[in-house]
Amino acid sequence: MSATFDDLENLTVQFVERARAATNSGEIALVETELRSKSGPFAALQRSVGQLNPEERGPAGAALQAARASVEAAISESRERVSVIERAQQLDADRLVLGDVPMGGTFPATVGHVSAVARTQDELEDVFVAMGFTVADGPEIETDWYNFEALNIPPAHPARGMWDTLYLEVGEPETVLLRTHTSPVQVRLMQDAVASGTLPIHAVMPGRCFRRDTPDARHLMAFHQIEGLVIDRGITFADLAGVIDAFTKAYFGPDMSSRLRPAFFPFTEPSAEFEITCAICRGAGCRTCSHTGWIELGGCGMVDPAVLAAVGINPEEYSGFAFGFGIDRCAQMRHQIPDMRALIDNDDRFLRQF
Repeated sequence: MSATFDDLENLTVQFVERARAATNSGEIALVETELRSKSGPFAALQRSVGQLNPEERGPAGAALQAARASVEAAISESRERVSVIERAQQLDADRLVLGDVPMGGTFPATVGHVSAVARTQDELEDVFVAMGFTVADGPEIETDWYNFEALNIPPAHPARGMWDTLYLEVGEPETVLLRTHTSPVQVRLMQDAVASGTLPIHAVMPGRCFRRDTPDARHLMAFHQIEGLVIDRGITFADLAGVIDAFTKAYFGPDMSSRLRPAFFPFTEPSAEFEITCAICRGAGCRTCSHTGWIELGGCGMVDPAVLAAVGINPEEYSGFAFGFGIDRCAQMRHQIPDMRALIDNDDRFLRQF
């Protein structure tokens, strides 16, 4: 044999000792990598076998394979030993020690708090009550008549496509659904006012609504909305614009502005969408406002005469306006939350901020 194979025994002993001395999986992996590496000493010996005399190749190859087997056996033994040690260390790290959990099997109670959305709803109600509105409520499960037909949206009307409705029952005796807006409460208020003779109406209706929406930075499937309704003699679009502007400055601050843009809603005519200065970027433009500096808050308009007639109010005598917007969107703007999905992610780090 050549002089290279004379060192095989010492090389084998060196690798076996390194494997047995390993104290963690990383050290074992390093020994195994060097054993199998194409640039390692064992690979160099394997390549040199072909350079030996024919009568030396057989014994040299056998000796090399025996050396490899010795090292691999040492690696396998060490891996089993280290695995037991590391598993014990992991269990010890995960173990609860006395004092981590109170005796008796009870855990310290943490006090909850009002969510950002619920707090925003309370604040909005306070603002509108201060402006002379009352607060009304209604059911979340509604009939098709209250959610659509009484609001000038008859069956099969294309405007129904504006609301991605979640139906519970379709057909006889009634079509039942999860309300897509809080507008049905307006219908109920007007019916009650006609029946009791308590017109005019100045009210807001907060509550939860549902739509088959894909959640994104500005939309949720189950969201909270607040709507306002004013029915009285001599109400004009200027009154509506004044209420929107007064609310914007009272709630968001005197430096915030609002603007109205023409829109279409079946239950108001004329109709508008109202936007406010983006509270995230203060009008400079960002991802939340699609880099426009404005963010849509809701819709509004003068109550369509057909809606008044449907609940028994004479549109020749009375007029009114309605508006609605998302409470979640208000919370997003008020607290400068870039992505509305954070409101429902249940991340404790986020919730603690409120």
